[in-house]
Amino acid sequence: MIIKNILITGASSGIGEALALHYAQQPETENLFICGRNKQRLQAVKKACEEAGSAKIHADIIDVTDRAAVEKWINSAEQLSPLNLVFANAGVASLQETPENIFNTFDINVFGVLNTITPAIENYKKRPDKNKIIAITASIAGYHGLAACPSYSATKACVKAYGEALRLHLLPYNIQVNTICPGFIRSRITDKNTCPMPFFMEAAPAAALIAGRIQKNIGLIAFPWPMRLAVWLGSILPNRLSDYIYKILPYKV
Repeated sequence: MIIKNILITGASSGIGEALALHYAQQPETENLFICGRNKQRLQAVKKACEEAGSAKIHADIIDVTDRAAVEKWINSAEQLSPLNLVFANAGVASLQETPENIFNTFDINVFGVLNTITPAIENYKKRPDKNKIIAITASIAGYHGLAACPSYSATKACVKAYGEALRLHLLPYNIQVNTICPGFIRSRITDKNTCPMPFFMEAAPAAALIAGRIQKNIGLIAFPWPMRLAVWLGSILPNRLSDYIYKILPYKV
């Protein structure tokens, strides 16, 4: 798989920033389209990417909940240089489950993903080549509804299921779909956590791991493996037992 032109949402911090820097360093990368909502952070990422390699960096302030704006941005990028990888990465944590935070979490984590991948898929369908990848950032939290973060875990479960379904659904169009379920990775989200974060990873090695597994076309990229095993076991336990386990876990605040 030749990945020359890459688009990443939520690239101003965390995994998105680390992915942008990773791909900027790759000699085959020609164009890197990144977006975020914070101009200062995004410009800093753009500068770091420009210093890291020879790729042309296109940085735009985009709110992924703005369907029209995202579609226009993706179509413009596609016209400039046919995209090989579209990474729907923008996401937020709901923190306190207030009505405002609940709707905001669903707007960004679910509809932000749809706003990103839907126009990208339509563009991909028009092309006969095989260098077409959709990558979706879900979360280990998407394996089971979590009382500590109901909205976050629900939104990540949604995009996890959608990504897994799209993988086979889009196979006839030669579109590769990879769904990423990371554990605790350094980001502005985890910086706010006060709960224990087992198997914590820095963003750079996480991005390298993700990129490597996308290149190998691993459909569900869930890591680290001890957390994946733990949450998978939790998802198949009888409700009476899983309720007891999740009830005693520390809350994420």
